[in-house]
Amino acid sequence: MVKKIIIANWKMNPPTLKEAKRLFDKVKKGIRGVKNTEVIICPPFLYLSELKAKSYKLKAQLGAQDVFWQAGGPFTGEISPEMLKEYGVTHVIIGHSERKKWLGETDEMINKKVKAALKYGLIPVLCVGEREREVQGEIPHIVEEQVRAALKGIRKGDFKNGIIAYEPVWAIGTGKAETPDNATRAALYIRKIVKSVLGSNTVEKIRVIYGGSVNAQNAALFIAKDIRGMEGMLVGGASLKAEEFIQIVKNVVEADGRK
Repeated sequence: MVKKIIIANWKMNPPTLKEAKRLFDKVKKGIRGVKNTEVIICPPFLYLSELKAKSYKLKAQLGAQDVFWQAGGPFTGEISPEMLKEYGVTHVIIGHSERKKWLGETDEMINKKVKAALKYGLIPVLCVGEREREVQGEIPHIVEEQVRAALKGIRKGDFKNGIIAYEPVWAIGTGKAETPDNATRAALYIRKIVKSVLGSNTVEKIRVIYGGSVNAQNAALFIAKDIRGMEGMLVGGASLKAEEFIQIVKNVVEADGRK
């Protein structure tokens, strides 16, 4: 059985290191004893150093919210894969819609970042998703275009531990999540695309997860399927509330155990 994974994307929050430590400590205590589920915390870059020390012997791992594709050089404000590794980062979010919207991130840039992450042993969490809600049950062609562009030139087997987060843009921060049935359809569709690009061996090992207005009430619904659909969550706003995030983790573990 593939382990479920819950990723907390803190985005540009909380405003102080003191609050970040407090949130991290609460989550650390709350997920103690959780089994068969990975928990990844992605704080702002500035907090990675302090939280690395706190992550020792913790059930949670550290992730980053972005990475640059060069190892070093005159790239003002950027963070290299090697720098992230130095701070104990294992996963990195790539291609989030907010970076596309506010920072002009392109498919070509995302592809370079995925390749850089893989080269340095980081697990990419590739975000894909449509901007507008489509006709009920239909998965828009843009999702296929995003997946193919991000995986262009990647060798078969290199993405075997990769994660793809289906995160419809219209659902992010709106309180209107996709339906579990449509999310499962999207997961199967994404797997079909990955199989056509990277082959059967890779598609069996990757994980497809859901993001977009995830909360403690709906998280388990995306997991409680008999077929191999969503295998985790990318959690935004709810990850800033320790009690709710802990409950999301516990609900996913419980739902997975009932399958």
